[in-house]
Amino acid sequence: MSDDDFTPLRVTRLAYGRDISLAIREWARANGHQVSDRGRVAYELVDAFFAANPEAYEQAGKIELVRATARTPGASPEDYAWQDEGPLGPIYTITFVRGVGEHEALRRLGAAPENIRLIGPEEYSDPHSADIVTVKQAGDWSILIEDCGWRSVERDVMGELSREGGETVAVMRHDYAARHDFAYAFDGELVTGLDPSCPGTRWGTEPDRLNQHLRELGIDPDADDWIDNPIPAALALASRISGVMVTPKHAERPVLGAANPH
Repeated sequence: MSDDDFTPLRVTRLAYGRDISLAIREWARANGHQVSDRGRVAYELVDAFFAANPEAYEQAGKIELVRATARTPGASPEDYAWQDEGPLGPIYTITFVRGVGEHEALRRLGAAPENIRLIGPEEYSDPHSADIVTVKQAGDWSILIEDCGWRSVERDVMGELSREGGETVAVMRHDYAARHDFAYAFDGELVTGLDPSCPGTRWGTEPDRLNQHLRELGIDPDADDWIDNPIPAALALASRISGVMVTPKHAERPVLGAANPH
């Protein structure tokens, strides 16, 4: 894909403050929908609320975003639409680790060997006792899922996961902090880090290493555009790097993992 014919897909979304956000959640619950107290509400519910409450629509502003979508064959943000309504919560990190087995991936993440065991379907991270991380093998890659955690995107941990010629890609979603993260490391070094919401801001030893992948997902790496679907786009980017597609099955339990004490 050449830069000459590259045109991002731009969409317009409504922008509103805390009062309207609370009103949307109350309206959604009153109409039989389950929504969390924090994090993003599905666009379909937001649109339905404003259609039913035109006075609130008049108070809202508008913002232009770029909608990431696949321009070439391969993983697409649409392949990760499940993560909004799936088994994962509003805070998690998915990490792809090449050439490292399940137990070793958990150990490099910091799990003590005695804490590695099968994690049951009733076990989730407890802010007062333990963090849960699970792992499943997918070909030459181990897929780590941190429930309510983000250790994998820390630079020293990325270095540990990818040392000795390894390769690691991590995507963190954190709706409560309104902050997400993407990191790609090779042989112990952070190669490219970026903010999935605004990938024009990048860092690392080669911040432009993934630019062609970004263009193939409809994102202009040279622009300061905000992305409408940042987490599906970041996960699709990780899949294009690794060749592995994460599905809800990777989050199913029982599965090998660890509950690490705080």
